[in-house]
Amino acid sequence: MRLVILESPFAGKTPEDVERNVAYARRCVRDSLLRNEAPVASHLLYTQPGILDDTVPAERQHGIDAGLAWRSVAQASVVYVDHGISKGMEYGIAAAKKAGLPVEYRSLEKF
Repeated sequence: MRLVILESPFAGKTPEDVERNVAYARRCVRDSLLRNEAPVASHLLYTQPGILDDTVPAERQHGIDAGLAWRSVAQASVVYVDHGISKGMEYGIAAAKKAGLPVEYRSLEKF
């Protein structure tokens, strides 16, 4: 299996936006798994209740940086773009490129 960092939007202007983005991210994880990849989707893990609060800027940044720490073992960064590219995703893309990690852009046909 190929180790990848998965990028998709998380934050939103409303709780409904976040809910939509979480559902989308889950579908992206499934897509990645079905491609015989082992994805790390830190935005789904670290934002669970009792872990980090995405609405607190320092905690949000800490979660983003913790997820990106996996780039030292990852073989690629995969970016799902159906819902656009968020600022957090831009940060991850830039970090991957700076580390020389390949960045692949993907779209799901149906959500």
